[in-house]
Amino acid sequence: MLFQSDVTGSDPRVVLEDWSASGREVPVFTRDLVEGVAGHLPELDREIGARSEGWSVDRMASVDRTILRVAAYELLVGRQTPVGAAIDEAVRAAKELSTEDSGRFVNGVLGKMARASADGSPVERE
Repeated sequence: MLFQSDVTGSDPRVVLEDWSASGREVPVFTRDLVEGVAGHLPELDREIGARSEGWSVDRMASVDRTILRVAAYELLVGRQTPVGAAIDEAVRAAKELSTEDSGRFVNGVLGKMARASADGSPVERE
């Protein structure tokens, strides 16, 4: 849903409701992730951009950008998923859905994010 939203330029919450209205079952965890990412998108993109050397968020591949947004939400806002699990799942998704280089890129960005969060560095807010 978040990938569809990114590619079409639609609000993620609208895509979520369209899926639900079409009769697709949307698990609660998925709904929470979509709504969470949508509600924190500007700050997530700032955090991702601040930790991706040489890449602005809008220049990233849509798949990579979507994976990073979900993992950043889990690391910085949701905090229900253990850090290692969030990073591992994101890296695996990037390798499976994008490229081998994407896996390394996602790992690097999320690793920097996790270290900054762990050492008490503030998450940038508006």
